[in-house]
Amino acid sequence: MNTFARVFQGTAFTSRSPKEVAILQDHLFCINESGIIERVLPPGDADYEAVRDSNPVQRLAPGQYWLPGFIDLHVHAPQWAQAGTALDIPLSDWLHTYTFPLEAKFSDLSFASEVYRDLVGTLLANGTTTALYFATIHKEASLLLAEICAERGQRGLIGKVVMDDPGQTPEYYRDADAQTALADTEQFILAVKRLAPTAKQGVYPVVTPRFIPSCTDEALKGLGELAARHDTHIQSHCSESDWAHGYVRERFGKHDAFALREFGLLGDKSVMAHCNFLDDEDAALFARTGTAISHCPISNAYFANSVIPIARWLDRGVEIGLGSDLSGGFSPSLFDNARQAVISSRMLEDGVNATFPPGRRGVPESRITIDEAFYLATAGGGESLSLPIGRLAEGHAWDAQLIDTTMPGAKLPIFSASEPLHDIFQKIMYLARPEHIREVWVQGEKVHSRAPDN
Repeated sequence: MNTFARVFQGTAFTSRSPKEVAILQDHLFCINESGIIERVLPPGDADYEAVRDSNPVQRLAPGQYWLPGFIDLHVHAPQWAQAGTALDIPLSDWLHTYTFPLEAKFSDLSFASEVYRDLVGTLLANGTTTALYFATIHKEASLLLAEICAERGQRGLIGKVVMDDPGQTPEYYRDADAQTALADTEQFILAVKRLAPTAKQGVYPVVTPRFIPSCTDEALKGLGELAARHDTHIQSHCSESDWAHGYVRERFGKHDAFALREFGLLGDKSVMAHCNFLDDEDAALFARTGTAISHCPISNAYFANSVIPIARWLDRGVEIGLGSDLSGGFSPSLFDNARQAVISSRMLEDGVNATFPPGRRGVPESRITIDEAFYLATAGGGESLSLPIGRLAEGHAWDAQLIDTTMPGAKLPIFSASEPLHDIFQKIMYLARPEHIREVWVQGEKVHSRAPDN
């Protein structure tokens, strides 16, 4: 059968492996009614001409290319309202002075709607087709975020945040108690599951303890049981900073990873943000359980107190994707975060203290390439979520962004028709801005477009 719901013709870049980018020159991408890539045909394939002749085909213009949609594994949705604010103060002060008062305002559904609609639109315009969201403690506002994702066509994984420990959370912004937090979480899970059939691209509930310091043992244990009962994704923060890592060691006598495992919060649907202080045993536990790391390089530069050795953990078989960590990270663009991932890895390998000799200044074999950062933003994110997304390959969702390198006023520095395609790919990854993203597609549906003069 050579007829499809949609067929796209053009050159695309997609990850073949963590270290290798596949260049699919002038391929046909055949999309079925479910929004899945049913066939990918190179020129010269026996069916190439027949498919092109029997379907309306959207052909890319010269200078245009397809990338997979980006997958952001760590977004604090309410914090979009304070993005770019107060990034020069310690994490605890930032949370209590700015973040918790802001998140408390999301009991107002009109305010929540305004912020969340703007955020989802902004992320789509930046090429983010899937986002793993922390919402707030408010069940109704968290469900509203899921409804907005369903409406706008973004694949959203949404968590109603749990934070019930009165010793670590402010009285004006916390769950009333563990029982209330668990009851609200289960009601939220069921409501999102009822909503999910209305969203072709999928929306998913996520069990979300904010992090160990904000939760009582009762809440953590109950959340692990809820995740198992309803087969949901799980997200939290893990060993983010000196303070958070030290707090868990003092409370439990072990690292975050092993404490989370005891509460049933590690598994192949678990994504833990930051993980800057993992050791070899922690990483081995992540690899063994299928738990993924959300690497948030911009945010880590402000709040993490260290640089995570991403290359090392990739080599150990840990699943890793990329996160913006709005608003601990100021940028909604995973292009920006991919660039920072490369920069941070090079600084870790080379070291930053010039008073040490070169051999003692850094951590060997730490650097990653822009090809590897691209993998983190796409295929690595899909693998972390255990979903068939993040690759322009058969059996994966058609989640794609159309990059135009010839946009007036924003032309990329490409001056030869014979420039190697991998060089063009690198220029896109280092230089692209939102105005270069002409179209964004999720599950075979166009969800964002930009006119050439916009």
